[in-house]
This record gives sequence, C-alpha cells and structure tokens, in this order.
Amino acid sequence: MTIIGFHASHEQMHPSDLLRAVQRAEEAGFDAAMCSDHLAPWSRAQGHSGFTWSWLGAALATTSRLTFGTVTAPGQRYHPVVLAHALGTLAAMYPGRVWAAPGSGENLNEHVTGDPWPPKADRDERLRESVRVMRALLAGEEVTHEGHVTAHEARLWTLPEVPPMLVGPAITIETAVSHAAWADGLITTNQPLETLREMFGAYREAGGRGDLSVQVHLSWDQDLGVAERTAVEQWSANAVSPQQLADLPTPQAFEEASAGIGVEEVREVVHVTDSLEGLTDYLLSLLDVGADRVYLHHVSADLDVQERFVAACAEHVLPAVRGVTSTAGPAGSAGALGGTAGAAGAVGGSGLASGA
Repeated sequence: MTIIGFHASHEQMHPSDLLRAVQRAEEAGFDAAMCSDHLAPWSRAQGHSGFTWSWLGAALATTSRLTFGTVTAPGQRYHPVVLAHALGTLAAMYPGRVWAAPGSGENLNEHVTGDPWPPKADRDERLRESVRVMRALLAGEEVTHEGHVTAHEARLWTLPEVPPMLVGPAITIETAVSHAAWADGLITTNQPLETLREMFGAYREAGGRGDLSVQVHLSWDQDLGVAERTAVEQWSANAVSPQQLADLPTPQAFEEASAGIGVEEVREVVHVTDSLEGLTDYLLSLLDVGADRVYLHHVSADLDVQERFVAACAEHVLPAVRGVTSTAGPAGSAGALGGTAGAAGAVGGSGLASGA
C-alpha cells in the first residue's frame, strides 16, 4: 500500500511549531513523517534550524503511529559513532519507527568544524566508510577503523532489537545505482517523471531493495499568486545548481546565488498549484512511475498554512491516493521505511539534501 508522509522542515519553522504540525498530520491520517537535519537554513528569511535529534525524540514520544526518518550527513559535523549512537537509541526506544538516510553532506552545515570542505570524490568515500562504521555498530560489533573517518574500539551498549534502516538519498541516477549495493531503500526529490522512472528502474536493476520514496516540495494555496510568492520567497535558494547546493557555505551565499531567480525557475524544484485535484493527480503520477512512498513538504513557513494544508489533504488528497499500489514491483528484502534493516554489504554514493 502507498504511504503518504509529511515533511517537517527545520530550516523554516520553530521546532515547537513543527512538533504541532506532525501531531496534526498524524491526526489527519498521514502515515509517516520525515524531517531535515540542518545546522543552518537555506536563507536568512527562513530563520530557523532546530536540532533534529532532539526534536525526533519529542516527535516520536508525542505521536503513536508515524514512522520518522531524516536525511543526515555522517563524517564531519557528526562523527559516525555519535550518529549511530543517536539513531540506535531512538530505534531501541521506538522499534520500527525510525530510519536515516546518510548522505555526503553540504558545506552549508559542515564548514563550521573548521575542516576543509573535501572534493566530491573524497566526500563519497567518507560516506562509504561512515556507513560501514554505523552498520557495524548498530549490529552490536566493536569497531576500530582508520581512513577518512577514525573510530577506536567503539561500541554501542544500548542496541535496538533490530537495526534501523539506512536509506540511500539520491538526486541522480548514477548515485541511485551506487546506493543499490548498500541501501535499505531509496529516496529522491520531485523530478521529471521519466527521470524518476529511469532512476527507479536503474536502482532495481542494480539490485536495489526496499521502498522507493519521493520527497515532494510543493506550494499550494487557493490563490495561485500566493502559492507562487511563497515558493519564491521560501525555496528559491534551492533552485541553484547541484554543485552550488553542495558547496555554498552560508545562507547569505545562497541568497546571492539565487538573486533574480523567479517563479519559473522555482517551479522546476517546487510543485506550485492552486488545485488539490491537480496535486492528487501529480501524486498518482509519481505512484505510476514506481514510488512507494511520497513525503509532502509544503514550503510555507507559516504554521497556520501548514495546518490548513494538512486538513485539506485529509479531506481531498489522502482518500484519493490511499490504497493505490506502486507499479515498481517487489521492494526486495529490506521492508518498508521505518521497518528493519536488510543485509549490510558495500556502500557508496552521495546524498539528498545532505549532499548533491
């Protein structure tokens, strides 16, 4: 069955407001949730960036059904041992309800350590090593490792009964294929439908297992002009190039790089609409190309707008989409996101939102 999730954007809202939003999403009938893991927002106008791992504990404790995941970046700001510790503790407390998607990171969040920002190839290798370390720790092993990351006689003393899933975040087909060797599922963002179809097919052909998920950035309002203004004001920084997304160091730098970007450019990364029927049709088209899970991210930073959107989805969108089955075929051995991890194996690739 298709899963429809709610995305909580830490860059845009106070964590208390985000907590209320996911609680409303559960009450409205959403099946799952995910959140960003940022130290800094994309722009100063967004104005927030709460600590994901504190917030996840509160979110899991104050909801009962939702599974939660986050795209995160081990290796620089987070040592992989610390990240495995955080994830493993949540998975021990809330079995089957938490997952993570480790990516190669963004300079926006990682430069604060003072370490140089590595070239893409080095970041990808650091990610591979970090995932190996995390997998071993979450399986109960003692780990000593030297390379792009170092761990010395590390062990997690409180373990989940079953390790949480590590999902592969990808925005390119090449990255999706490389993730197939290790990931318990794949997550990407809204892209042209044929690109998604090709990505999902390539991931499966490379042996990729688990659910195929799409994070949909969207802006909806009954007034299309309002929806367009919201998209430009809140998400134009994300319409820069993939290399800029990975390499720019500050919100100010993103503002400068995105100056002059208008609604047509933003529409390439945000689904802008005044029609819930149109949104429903778009979600159904994502399922038609193979998505198992869709996470809806309304890019508004206004809690009232988020609650209005959640209520509208409950009435008009969820009933039309729920029960529709993806055309992707078998998900493999990893199970649904928020479930349990599959076999380990070699790792590779880059990230989504935490690495281009």
